[in-house]
Amino acid sequence: MFKLNGIEKMTIEQKYRYMNNLLQSQLSSEKDALANLSNASAIINVIFHDINWAGFYFMRNEELVLGPFQGLPACNRIKVGNGVCGSAVANKKIYRVENVHEFPGHIACDCASKSEIVIPIIQNDVVYGVLDIDSPKLSRFTELEEKYLIKFVELLVEYIDFKEISK
Repeated sequence: MFKLNGIEKMTIEQKYRYMNNLLQSQLSSEKDALANLSNASAIINVIFHDINWAGFYFMRNEELVLGPFQGLPACNRIKVGNGVCGSAVANKKIYRVENVHEFPGHIACDCASKSEIVIPIIQNDVVYGVLDIDSPKLSRFTELEEKYLIKFVELLVEYIDFKEISK
């Protein structure tokens, strides 16, 4: 059982460290990938402020397919190279987009989204998917969020066999 006592008194960086500790605890005590990824998106949703979507897309048959998430219903499939998520896969690159409406080919699943951060999930040099977080605020994501989300994804890669998810 998760208890988030005292989280409102934490600094932003303390919350992000706590987020990764929660994830580590979840991953080390549960082996089911779907359960872990579902809780991973819930952990982000609880810890981050000013976001409207947090979740995963995974590679299946050469395209990204929606995975566990928190937020409004989202696009089911994204072609590699399209939008921020597809670009992150195609370029094996993190994207921190201050204004999604200025990103060429942005895919608007939720018209309230204004900024986005996408971290590719890479295991053994293969991109298996992305962690995608949207915000209704411009320039919501900073180097601080990027730093802790990179660690978040590294923890996922350490505990989850993404080959199994991308079948």
